[in-house]
Amino acid sequence: SWTSHVTADLPLPSLWVSGAVYVLSPVAGQHIMAFFTHQICRGFSSSAVRNVVIKHVTIIGGGQMGAGIAQVAASTGHSVTLVDTSDDILKKAVKGIEGSLKRVVKKKFADKPEAGEEFIQKVVQNVSTSTDAGSVVQGSDLVLEAIVENLKIKQDLFGRLDKLAPAHTIFASNTSSLPISDIASSTNRLDRFGGLHFFNPVPVMKLVEVIGTSATSQETFDSLLNFSKVLGKTPVSCKDTPGFIVNRLLVPYIMEAIRLHERGHGSKEDIDIAMKLGAGYPMGPFELADYVGLDTSKFIIDG
Repeated sequence: SWTSHVTADLPLPSLWVSGAVYVLSPVAGQHIMAFFTHQICRGFSSSAVRNVVIKHVTIIGGGQMGAGIAQVAASTGHSVTLVDTSDDILKKAVKGIEGSLKRVVKKKFADKPEAGEEFIQKVVQNVSTSTDAGSVVQGSDLVLEAIVENLKIKQDLFGRLDKLAPAHTIFASNTSSLPISDIASSTNRLDRFGGLHFFNPVPVMKLVEVIGTSATSQETFDSLLNFSKVLGKTPVSCKDTPGFIVNRLLVPYIMEAIRLHERGHGSKEDIDIAMKLGAGYPMGPFELADYVGLDTSKFIIDG
């Protein structure tokens, strides 16, 4: 290995390589020292991520997905801050979480209503809200966005938060279709950036796609995998490829159903019935596209 070596007899920067001392020019010495400084910083960065345990989670976006993720994280003992642009949106999100928890309690605590009420209160206490993402991320171990499927908006968000979040904080996107590497490019923490793609409705669906880019460190990827497991989900690993796994297979199916209808080969209703009764799917392709949201479906198709 190469190490920096300076002696009184060698006024210029030098290197000790396999027992020999090589004198360097001042410019070369600066480049070498810059290299070692970069390696040391990388070591500190990796060490910070390696030792972090995700306890404090910031979720950007109080819509259906963001609120669902917040509910699951709070239910597993995490301190969650849900962030959106207005208090009205956040109040609606919290109300939705409470309603969802009541449905959970009816099944989980059918014979113990008092325990069920206690569970709801405990989970809700784990959720706080804010309209100031910049201040919230300063105490976060994980920042996860679940906002509109627009690359520039996501890049602007993470680019701003990158300057405010601590070095150990992991950034993640819940995008359905946009390249994680493109979103991460607006930050200086490429090694601490990954994808966590949940499925709707989050409290019910067990799957999470964990996406790593070519720059995502193994420590970061492992942290995201472990976080998914702590939430009670089943994570699958995926490379940063368009649509990841599920949508890469699902979206062409939906698109072909639309083409089939456009050609007049089957009504929307008959196509849905055929896939439910013939393939055992819980929803037909048109029902599914409508449930996901036609705007979101289009964003995924475009991606």
